[in-house]
Amino acid sequence: MIKTIEWTNEGVSMLDQRLLPTEEKYLTLRSYEEVADAIKKMVVRGAPAIGVSAAMGLALGASQSVGTSVADLEYDFDFMCKVMEATRPTAVNLFWAVERMRRALAKAKAETSDVEEVKQRLVNEALAIFQEDIDSNRALGRFGADLIPDGATVLTHCNAGALATAGDYGTALGVIRGAIDAGKRVAVIADETRPFLQGSRLTAWELSKDKIPVTIITDNMAGHVMKQGKVDCVIVGADRIAANGDTANKIGTYMVAVLANQHQIPFYVAAPISTIDLAIDSGEEIPIEERDSKEVTHVRDHQLAPEGVDVHNFAFDITPNELIAAIITDRGVARSPYTESLAGLVTTRESTVAAG
Repeated sequence: MIKTIEWTNEGVSMLDQRLLPTEEKYLTLRSYEEVADAIKKMVVRGAPAIGVSAAMGLALGASQSVGTSVADLEYDFDFMCKVMEATRPTAVNLFWAVERMRRALAKAKAETSDVEEVKQRLVNEALAIFQEDIDSNRALGRFGADLIPDGATVLTHCNAGALATAGDYGTALGVIRGAIDAGKRVAVIADETRPFLQGSRLTAWELSKDKIPVTIITDNMAGHVMKQGKVDCVIVGADRIAANGDTANKIGTYMVAVLANQHQIPFYVAAPISTIDLAIDSGEEIPIEERDSKEVTHVRDHQLAPEGVDVHNFAFDITPNELIAAIITDRGVARSPYTESLAGLVTTRESTVAAG
């Protein structure tokens, strides 16, 4: 199991994904500020992993609060939540996890005035979010496995594997792992995914560790390999899915979806229920993060572009729902019309949680 994130006695342990594939280094983050900074600087990335990291960061911050009452803790915790929410604007799992931790604090406050008990409950909630992410990705993989033909070659974009989650399985790569666990033969073509190279650095790294056949292509080869008949389906992850199925994912995903549609190749999105945001009607309402231009003009410290040139570095784009053949979740597979199918899956989850 790839340990993307882990709760330890010293702090939150994270695999520094900026250094992969050449260096496998774990950082121990000893404060909520360090966790927030790690999310912002992409030590950890991927919507589910960001959510888990935020929850653990808040639990760590709460455990270190010097307030002597629950009211003091609540004051500190509200500030911590605002810091965490300011790290990455697009990934809805971040806000979902922060809100869940807020609810855990409110519930604990209503039941006890022991501040140390409240702190422990917040730690327990973060650990529950961690375990639920692993379990949900396993379930997602089982649901998605049926969509992958035996002998298929799957094109992926960005990294939606164990590294983008709490670890172990992943979302888009979880579907591939689920198909392999079901006895199917599957190979992967990984877009390099400029500018951060999550495909060539991260997807190829973790598939190679699992001995799953993987071939890297540059982003501008996707149409060519599709035209040659080398791709049977496309599977990507998601950072936020609107009520109508419009999906925000790593920049370049929309381009891949258009190409898949042109070549009549099924395009699938794989994401846990926590990535679905029924509060927004369409992708037009999803905020798109724009990151430092140096990520485009440089590879680490090596300059590629002229000094001072104008740069766009949008981190995400929106794939319209009509280009998506199905959305694979940990509660089942949603198909068009997504306004009905996604709402049904979210309602099923909420009913199950309430019953539990």
